[in-house]
Amino acid sequence: MAGRPRSFDRDVALGAALEQFWRSGYERTSLAMLTSAMGVTPPSLYAAFGDKHRLFEEASALYFARTCEAVDRAAALPSAHEAIARMLDDTAHAHTDAATPAGCLMLTEPRLEAQREVLYAKIKDRLDKAVRDGDLAPAASTDHLAAFLVAVMRGMSGRARDGGTLEELLAIAETAIHALPRAGG
Repeated sequence: MAGRPRSFDRDVALGAALEQFWRSGYERTSLAMLTSAMGVTPPSLYAAFGDKHRLFEEASALYFARTCEAVDRAAALPSAHEAIARMLDDTAHAHTDAATPAGCLMLTEPRLEAQREVLYAKIKDRLDKAVRDGDLAPAASTDHLAAFLVAVMRGMSGRARDGGTLEELLAIAETAIHALPRAGG
């Protein structure tokens, strides 16, 4: 027997749930907050997404996929400095975009540690390539630099959540770029 057709757009509801989790974090987001934000009833939420945990998993996977697309585009730039500058510039703009909650869900949500590790690995891979290509100093510690850059991004997210402006976050990004050791100097 077929169930009643959904009276809501699943993708729109998922986007609303994502924004609610982003704004409040997993722990502080209640079912009532989710259903209100999504414009659905609790039975509709359960029928479409399962439970709060599965809804969070799906919403955060969507967010993470978008983040990885941006990181991968930046990593494809010709030099490590250009790539990291783009990543940090994108971070500053995304964290202060008035159309979305301040900061970054992936960088601030405790449940998304595995995604932060993937981000770290993507940055480290780009830095390793830069060392191999002679773009970064051969003695550059890419694991330390990648950890530093993830910490900078997390700090930018926190600063944005605390009311930091785009200009402040871009200044943080510029400072971090100067920490990258250039080849030959």
